[in-house]
Amino acid sequence: MPYPQPPWTLQGYALQTVHLINIDGVRHLIPSELEIISVFPGKTVGGVYLSYYGHGSVLEYSELIVIPAFVGYKGTIGGWVSHIYVDNPDSVAGGREIWGLPKEMAEFTWERGERVTVRQGNRILCSFNYKQQTFAWRQKLSGSSFSAKGNDLLRFSAEVESRLGFIGSKLEIPAESPFSEISLGQPFLTVRAEQMSLKVQAPEVVGHRTVEYSYR
Repeated sequence: MPYPQPPWTLQGYALQTVHLINIDGVRHLIPSELEIISVFPGKTVGGVYLSYYGHGSVLEYSELIVIPAFVGYKGTIGGWVSHIYVDNPDSVAGGREIWGLPKEMAEFTWERGERVTVRQGNRILCSFNYKQQTFAWRQKLSGSSFSAKGNDLLRFSAEVESRLGFIGSKLEIPAESPFSEISLGQPFLTVRAEQMSLKVQAPEVVGHRTVEYSYR
């Protein structure tokens, strides 16, 4: 088995955008057993997470995660991951087999700490321009995410400690990108995490689907 067992401890940096998203446009991406959390009428919160995990990590890789909605299930709230890309095949295998995440391979180009582009072959998935932090503070945070493996609904938690700061950014998602249908638009908030230490825990089964879920 080429990938490490959980928890995975990862060291590096990350960018997180926050968007308001139309619930009707993403309902089909999320198992019907999960309630989409509404923050305004017809709107939920989602975002894009881009990261690089380097020296000191159980695996070294870049990652792109797309969260189309925050969801609830049996009193627990967390993000739902509809699309996720990495550049390490061991991370693909571990993500799929441990957490039931639909990881795919992609190529990441990080340019001078100002821009990152993610591609699959000749197809651009997204490009992200961002500014450097001018002010940051050290913070510990934790949260949960949901996934599905076969007929099982899974929940897993993560804890992060990092220097956080708000930055300006511009997100570009071409029409041919698999997640362009989410209509993310421009973020209303972007956070940069530096000197980040992240721990992702093993998943637990929290429920079952009546029909096996498949990613589009």
